[in-house]
This record gives sequence, structure tokens and C-alpha cells, in this order.
Amino acid sequence: MKLTIVGGGGFRVPLVYGALLARREQLGLDEVVLYDIDEERLTRIGYVLDGLAAEKGVALPFRATTDLVDAVKGADFVFCAIRVGQLEGRVIDEDVPLGMGVLGQETTGPGGICFALRTIPVMTKLAETMAEHAPDGWLINFTNPAGMVTEALQRVLGDKVVGICDSPSGMCRRVAAVLGRDPKELWFDYFGLNHLGWLQGVRDGTGAPLLEELLADDAQLERFEEGRLFGGEWLRTIGMLPNEYLYYFYYAADTVNAIRTGNPRGAFLLQQQREFYARNGASPAAALADWRATRHDRERTYMAEARNAAGQEGEHDIEENSGYESEAMAVVEAIVNNTREVLILNTANRSALPFLDERAVVEVPCVVGRHGPIPMAMGEVPAHAASLISTMKDVERTTIEAALTGSEQLAIRALALHPLVPSVTTAREIFDGYRRRLPALEAFV
Repeated sequence: MKLTIVGGGGFRVPLVYGALLARREQLGLDEVVLYDIDEERLTRIGYVLDGLAAEKGVALPFRATTDLVDAVKGADFVFCAIRVGQLEGRVIDEDVPLGMGVLGQETTGPGGICFALRTIPVMTKLAETMAEHAPDGWLINFTNPAGMVTEALQRVLGDKVVGICDSPSGMCRRVAAVLGRDPKELWFDYFGLNHLGWLQGVRDGTGAPLLEELLADDAQLERFEEGRLFGGEWLRTIGMLPNEYLYYFYYAADTVNAIRTGNPRGAFLLQQQREFYARNGASPAAALADWRATRHDRERTYMAEARNAAGQEGEHDIEENSGYESEAMAVVEAIVNNTREVLILNTANRSALPFLDERAVVEVPCVVGRHGPIPMAMGEVPAHAASLISTMKDVERTTIEAALTGSEQLAIRALALHPLVPSVTTAREIFDGYRRRLPALEAFV
């Protein structure tokens, strides 16, 4: 089996490599290829991977390349996590709207629209390269905005593109832990779009209403992040547990105020990773230690702006072996071994959410086997959730068309229709601000 990692110089690649080390034999890995456009980043991460392999005492050879065709040719699986415009772009994604009192948010907010405008053309080129040189390969997409990018690429590769995110499964694990249960014993009734979903039910074999009991218990809600973040009063009002990213919709103004008095996430990560990659040339053991220390600082500050807005103290709960690398490996194992495991993934709707058409990419539980994910039917959902999903799906699709056509008109329309943008005038100002600072948008007309 050949597995390629596009964005192979990325900071989180060692997590993926560690997961591959643990599964090298059962998956029959013959070749692992790291692809990136930046040779220095590939070198730096290569030292970290060497250190990880030496520490674990196992061998999983890999090679690095800056040739995309060489990287994907004949690949069985391609993992992709890239950031077009790098973290400098993310800072702009967040900063321009914030200057107008609007929350940027780099995935579900206006920042996510800008991120997608420059990312989708690059990702489409990857999909077209795979269609020509790896037609039987699966593209496992981590690139954000994950749902939007996955929908754009399914136009090229169809259901061979699967979008993954560790946020829903992480929430489900945290809920199970508070309930004192093994998550594999429970059914999680989760629905929505990427970074825009809700858990509306948790059941065991007896059919007991476990989520309802949890939402009624403030002491239990205080034991996990989403419960503390949203608070029992609001959770009981909507009768569901939202994905943490919905905090940016429910408490947008509070988050803007918190960011203005603190340090935006993008700026923090930019400074941190500049320092990490600048320390190239260390031994594998030293590179691994440096990476781990940097990762700890990165993870503990995750969603800090939301916690600050909610008046919470403390740090993000770090779960080992539970990130998107675990989700990706679960998909690979389910396809290779036809396990028919149930995983929450981004894939074409079919009939999972009846108010959306069959090709709309949604994030729902899927049965995964050799033919990929088959989404489960979710049935009716609360009207307020369906309304927000429908609005955001229109925003996503308008953004995809804008990215593929270079249309300024469609880009402004996507921004103006976004629930976090207060007016058409503000949408125009945001787009003009992006275009002035991002060369990738200069060609939009």
C-alpha cells in the first residue's frame, strides 16, 4: 500500500506518522511519501519523524518530495492537510473582519470564506492530479474549511473524497467519559456541517435518554469542555449539545470583545511555528523533544478566545491519540478491512438530512466499508438548526463557485449572506480588505 501525505512538512504530520507506526503491519504499508512545496519544512519534520521511529524502535521508511505527480502516482490513500497562504494568511483572515467589529473565525466565519477562496483552486489541482495518476486512490481530506473543500473536490473525484474532523468524535468521547461509559457502547445522534453540528441524542442498548439526563445535571456539565463553555441554561434551552465552534455563532459579540483584549489565535500560532521551523538542523531526538514542547503550548491554548469570552479559566483538555490522525486511520482501516465501523464524517448527504439535496456534503454518522462512507438517515432536526445549516450550505456553495470562477460578485455575496456579517456594505469592505492584503485575491473580478 502506498500512502501519501500532502502537506508533509506540516506541524501535525508527526501525529499521523505515529498512528502509521502503530498500524504498519495490519495495513501492509509499503511506501509512505511526504509531499510539500517547502523543502526546509520537510527536512525539519523529517528529523522529528526519525526521532519518533527511533524512540519507538520500529521502522517505517518514508521519503520526501516536492513533485506532486511523483507523490500521488499510484497512491492508495492520500492524506491532505495544507494551509494555502500559510499562517500569515490566517492572521489576515481573522484580522480584516475583526477591524470592522466582525468575528473572522478561520473555518466557519468570514475568515473561512477567504481561506476557501485561495484554497479550493489548489485543492482542485490536487484532485485532478489524483484523477489522472491515482484514479483508484482515496483522498482523506483534513484541509480546512473541511466540509466546503470536500464538497468542491467531490465534483472531481466523487465519493472517493472523505472529509474528516476530530471535533465531533472528541465531544462524543468527552460525553461518554462523563457518563462513565465506553463510547463504543453508545449511539451518538450527531448531525450538521463541519464545525456546525449538534449532538441531539445519546443512547445505549436500553434506549435510555442519556443526553437528556446529562443536560439536566449542572455538576456533570461542568466536567467537560462543551458543558462549561455553553452552560447548562443555554444547553437546556436548545435541548442539544452544540459543537464547540457554534460558540462563535451563539456568542459572536462576546468573542470579538475577548479577542480584542487578548491575542488572536492565528498570530499566536504564527509566532510559535516560525520559531519551531527556524530551529532546523537539530538531531532527531532534539527535534522530537522540541516538537512535543511546541505542540503542548499549541494544544493547551486551543479555543482560548471562546473560553475567555465565557469567563472560563484554565486550559484546553489535551487528549492523547485522539486527533484527526486517529480519525483518518479509522477511515483507512474501515475501508481496507471492510469493518463497517460507524464514524462521523464529511460526505455527500444522500438522504441523511432531508432538507438538503443528495450531493450536499454533511457531517453525520456513517457506516464505513470497502466502498467508503454511507451516511445514516438523521430524519427531522430542530428548525433553528436546519435553518442555520441551510443558510451556511448556501454560503459554502456560493464560496465554492466564487473560488472556481474568480468572481468578486459571488465572493461578496457569500460574505453578505453569512450570519456573522451584519450588512452588504460590511461584506464589501471585508472583501476589499482581503484583496488588498492577499495576492491570491487580486485576480478576482
